[in-house]
Amino acid sequence: MLKTLRNAFKIEDIRKKLIFTFLMLIVVRFGSQLPIPGVNRTYFQEWFARQTGDAFNFFDAFTGGSFTSMSLFALGITPYITSSIIVQLLTIAIPKLEEMQKDGEDGRKKIQTISRYLTVALALIEGIAMTIGFGGRGLLESFNVPNCIVVVAAMTAGSAFLMWIGEEITEYGVGNGISIVLLINIVSRIPDDFVTLYDQFMKGKTILNAVLAAVIIIAVVLVTVVFVIILQDGERRIPVQYAKKMQGRKMVGGQSTNIPLKVNTAGVIPVIFASSLMSFPGVIASLLGKTGGTGIGSKILAGLSQSSWCDPSRPIYSIGLVVYIVLVVFFAYFYTSITFNPIEISNNMKRQGGFIPGIRPGKPTTEYLSKILNYIVFIGAVGLIIVCVIPIVFNGVFGANVSFGGTSIIIIVGVVLETLKQIESQMLVRYYKGFLND
Repeated sequence: MLKTLRNAFKIEDIRKKLIFTFLMLIVVRFGSQLPIPGVNRTYFQEWFARQTGDAFNFFDAFTGGSFTSMSLFALGITPYITSSIIVQLLTIAIPKLEEMQKDGEDGRKKIQTISRYLTVALALIEGIAMTIGFGGRGLLESFNVPNCIVVVAAMTAGSAFLMWIGEEITEYGVGNGISIVLLINIVSRIPDDFVTLYDQFMKGKTILNAVLAAVIIIAVVLVTVVFVIILQDGERRIPVQYAKKMQGRKMVGGQSTNIPLKVNTAGVIPVIFASSLMSFPGVIASLLGKTGGTGIGSKILAGLSQSSWCDPSRPIYSIGLVVYIVLVVFFAYFYTSITFNPIEISNNMKRQGGFIPGIRPGKPTTEYLSKILNYIVFIGAVGLIIVCVIPIVFNGVFGANVSFGGTSIIIIVGVVLETLKQIESQMLVRYYKGFLND
């Protein structure tokens, strides 16, 4: 990793892109400290500290702490992520969007424009919901129409500005800008989390207990990171052979290639979907001021909260973990089914004269690809579950209260690996150009 970055800084074009990306990330962290006018930040921090569930923890981790501090970037980049996922899902249901998706660069730009407008709309809705939900209970210094408009406008503008920064990084920097913005927000919370772990498990303890606690924490993190790297890089390559055919007086074709199927085909999307779905009831209850109490509703909310899982004193709430696992597996199959179409791939291979050795073209190829895909998706889903459950068990059994978990680690490792690959590919292209120019 360090060698790749060191070599990249020796190339002027890539060095400029890295510096541009770094400067944009400084802007992101600076904006995360700017307070929204008219907001009582102390009230929200105190309110957040009193929460026993994790309805907003998932959201706050993605905003880099901007949410709890009610800064300009309080909504973070999540409205853009949500809108992109929604548009991607709608391409299955709306033929017009499906045509745009297949229309090359022009279609991609049109879909991107739709995602931008939807991002602003979602940010506006979320801003209004938060302002009205918390404004009358102390979030706003003055709960009146002008102040509400200012707060909603600031939240919406902040989310739109983050979207713009992400797109600028993609265009003029390195890596996927949206992913890198999300990465820096998550990483910014890790030092505070380690301070919390130190205060909880090492401060004031004997040297032996402190060292043992440190070893366990480091081991859990390292094992999770290594497992994520293996999960991200794992793939099944299906060999494809193209038949030889005559074109004019020349014989073309006959080459061999492969279809790489990643083990973690859906990436972190299943985890985000499952976590968001289980956090949604808690978010609604918090906005309506219905948290607390000892009724059946409060027990259900506690069962949906990750902070209640794997707690030896409250084993019944771990049923929520079973629901979470089922949702991760479901969304892994669901998302893969809309992003990878075995029928389309089979038809494309048939038109180009390609076939899988030992498998007849057409329906047998489709069935073979579907069978392999289902097997791989299950392995990937199990891998995702292991990565996410390790921190949950650690937090539940030992009572660790940290914001980063399996989802955050998957995002951090995945974005870092993908960005390094892009840097290496740009370096390789540059070397090839230099070789050709010589």
